Amino acid sequence: MLIQPVGRGRMLMGRLSKGTDLLISLTELCVHENIRLGVIRAIGAVTRARLGFYHQEQRTYKYLEFDNPCEIISLEGNISLKDGQPFVHAHIALMSADGSMIGGHLAEGTEVFACEYVITELLHEQERDFERVFDEATGLYLWPMDNQ
Repeated sequence: MLIQPVGRGRMLMGRLSKGTDLLISLTELCVHENIRLGVIRAIGAVTRARLGFYHQEQRTYKYLEFDNPCEIISLEGNISLKDGQPFVHAHIALMSADGSMIGGHLAEGTEVFACEYVITELLHEQERDFERVFDEATGLYLWPMDNQ
């Protein structure tokens, strides 16, 4: 739970270039614009996708690759710090031509066909409160617990 009020910073809206990597492009945009805390949404289409699923017992990601065009039904995520740098964590839902749906953790290797994004920067007096740290219980890099 956030105790201190969070304010809105800038809202960036734009389009990514065809053929670029979706996750890398969004991350580079956040680094370039020095967005250290925020939320991200996007719609569009990809020519291929690479999605991750976290195996909780094994504590590893399994990556699946889909080498066919898909519509981006939803991309939702957040931006925070990891190792002092802006880090985009996003999940994506995709639909293929036959109407089947796939989704998961957005990974590098997802190629943009067309993508329009909206990034809302959040301002917080202590943005380091949202720097990802290793969580022993899950094996993931997560935001610190509220009571830490």
